[in-house]
Amino acid sequence: MARFRDQSDELRTVLQDFAPQGEAVDAIARLVASAVIGGRTLFTCGNGGSAADAIHLAEEMVGRYRGDRRPLAAVCLNTDVGALTCIANDYGYGQVFARQLQALGRPSDVLIVFSTSGGSPNILNVLATAQAGGLMTIAILGKDGGAARTRADHALVVPSASSARIQEVHGLILHSICEEVEERCSAG
Repeated sequence: MARFRDQSDELRTVLQDFAPQGEAVDAIARLVASAVIGGRTLFTCGNGGSAADAIHLAEEMVGRYRGDRRPLAAVCLNTDVGALTCIANDYGYGQVFARQLQALGRPSDVLIVFSTSGGSPNILNVLATAQAGGLMTIAILGKDGGAARTRADHALVVPSASSARIQEVHGLILHSICEEVEERCSAG
């Protein structure tokens, strides 16, 4: 069995199918870079493997991606175990991100959600909370985008049914955002 070759071939096909959204990826990267460099806070969240992508993007903003630059404000909503368990216990898991964003988010901040399905209640709720609070919303999704596709200001949908391939492309997207941010920081 040529498992790696099969996965590589599948990823190549997914990337080809996603390629028409390349300009949208670049536009979103510019929006995020302008916001965080301009002093706004980036909030990220996701479930499961998408939670790892959300952590990765936020930590690259606060830390660094490749080059030295000033730290930028970013908070991953799926990392505070105390908040997650308190909110889940008192309000239900569907509110774990929304409740935190209500406390921390400000108008003109940015929310990026990562979801392979676009249908998780906690993702849909945080998108609604963000929009009600005047935040810019970005959904990085998979499959057909689910309900999140139409509930975000900007949506990127990786056209695949494979969560693994979706998350691999999500990694490329978040790295594109990081590269745009660092290029702008070094130019300014």
